[in-house]
Amino acid sequence: PRSFKLSYYNEYKSYLRMACNIVSCTRRMLSKTSLCLNSFNPTFMQSRKLNLHEHYSLGLLHEEGVPVPRGSVATSPQQVRSIIEGYGLHDAVLKAQVLAGGRGKGHFSSGLKGGVKICYSIDEAVQHSEGMLGHILYTKQTGAQGRPCNEVMVCERVYCRKEFYFAIVMDRTYNGPCMIVSTQGGMNIEEVASENPDAIVKIPVDIDRGITEAEVRRVADVLGLQGEQREQLQNAVTKLYNLFVKYDSTLLEINPLAELTDGRVLCLDCKINFDDNAEYRHEELFKKRDLSQEDKRDVDASAAGLNYIGLDGSIGCLVNGAGLAMATMDIIKLHGGEPANFLDVGGGATAEQVTEAFKIISSDPNVKAILVNIFGGIMRCDVIAQGILEAATNLKLEIPLIVRLQGTNVKEAKALMGMSSVKILPIDDLDDAASMAVKLSDIVGRAQELNVKLDFTLGI
Repeated sequence: PRSFKLSYYNEYKSYLRMACNIVSCTRRMLSKTSLCLNSFNPTFMQSRKLNLHEHYSLGLLHEEGVPVPRGSVATSPQQVRSIIEGYGLHDAVLKAQVLAGGRGKGHFSSGLKGGVKICYSIDEAVQHSEGMLGHILYTKQTGAQGRPCNEVMVCERVYCRKEFYFAIVMDRTYNGPCMIVSTQGGMNIEEVASENPDAIVKIPVDIDRGITEAEVRRVADVLGLQGEQREQLQNAVTKLYNLFVKYDSTLLEINPLAELTDGRVLCLDCKINFDDNAEYRHEELFKKRDLSQEDKRDVDASAAGLNYIGLDGSIGCLVNGAGLAMATMDIIKLHGGEPANFLDVGGGATAEQVTEAFKIISSDPNVKAILVNIFGGIMRCDVIAQGILEAATNLKLEIPLIVRLQGTNVKEAKALMGMSSVKILPIDDLDDAASMAVKLSDIVGRAQELNVKLDFTLGI
């Protein structure tokens, strides 16, 4: 029938407008973003990846024959003393095992300054460990909530002659691994890229062919090492690349890679990220994941099979399909609002998954309204509606809930919501739904600032 074709034609035009908005928004973002490292910036795009503590990463390097300093992990001050005495050391370096950058400039809830400490005696090491273990470390990357420190790494103290930067990343620009090399190591590489981009050299590697001797020699040339130190470096670079490929890594970062006063070349610090899609190939490795270092919402979403990324806005989003989720977020932005999350429930979500999604969204204290945007294809709208009603009832939601459903069994879904006592605002047009979500979020936010309780009564 003509009305049927016209309905889907209008829906097609709606999604086409969304796609155009995504493209225009992306262009605006890229035009305002100046990345000296181009695609190399692990904080520029959020993605799912396993991030291990430093002592695990250094352990992998040691297993592959890459030179690293002696060190062990401790969970108590007594273990710190035992490790230092066992190594026969008089001084040592303590490193808080927290998954965040900028540890050295951070501070603990105990009042201790710095997450990396050079200790000149065993007693000093024990004292510093007491200020680290069991306390929260705050850095520029942790935000106001900080990260708990449950372990410290005790390393031998070494004396550096030169410090370099070396990393291997999966770079989309080169469709494969790319080595990042700089003579300015031991400092924030983002600052180096901003202040002196010429100090950073990129060396792409053909992943099918593997790393070549010429590419390894170029790394040595950039860092300016000669003689025995050059041979040590080239041997380490080859092993680091092999480890990167072997474990399906997305990032392997050594900062600093140091030439010591005694002539050795060591990897003093290591960060490795691993592709979550390769978990089935590295099950033992993924068992080392430290959930205490991650956002509880991310952990819960992963357990429920949901794709979730927390953001800083006030409008919670529950959408099926990554493209539609991005378009929904973009339209919220166009209406002057800010999305609180990216949440894709996938194409085959169950009522239980929808309920879990609502739990995750509503656990964010910044959320002032929730926008549900579901296009039912494989997914049935009535199943989603049932999950929405169960979640809203069980969680006793007190914030506005705007729901847009289109597609399979949409009439049945609307009937379910219409017969329910749950206060849901159903809107068919996505543009209108996003506009309403922004307005209601603003109202709730203002009421909370004034400590006024709102009771929404729908005029439908």
